Amino acid sequence: MSILKGLTTMVLTADDVDAAAEWYADFLGQSPYFRQPPEGPAAYVEFRIGPDEDELGIMDRSYSPEGTTAGSSSVTHWHVDDVEKALADLVGRGATVHAPVTPRGPEFVTASVVDPFGNVLGLMYSPHWSGPHWSGQH
Repeated sequence: MSILKGLTTMVLTADDVDAAAEWYADFLGQSPYFRQPPEGPAAYVEFRIGPDEDELGIMDRSYSPEGTTAGSSSVTHWHVDDVEKALADLVGRGATVHAPVTPRGPEFVTASVVDPFGNVLGLMYSPHWSGPHWSGQH
């Protein structure tokens, strides 16, 4: 059984999340459905795109893992049932930690690794990700 269950969120970064959210809202023809914090400058926004409601997040670049530069900062997160267990498994297979296990709010947890080939692989537990994706139901 595969540890990776399916795509949860692709995260881009920006120095000005509000400006990036406005740009993407215009491009996508929709406003973000989630914004954190609710008031003041945004640290994170998220859009749901397409029939599967795939998530595109924009995070304040200051939250990027150390050593991440603009233009190399997007991370695609794959749903896993247990982020800590998946991270340990990947490290045991030769990956290195890119970002440690990090709670991101109620029920959301992320981490990422750099695989032995230099690629960043994001892991996420997301309560929004669900089983119908497995069977092809939309």
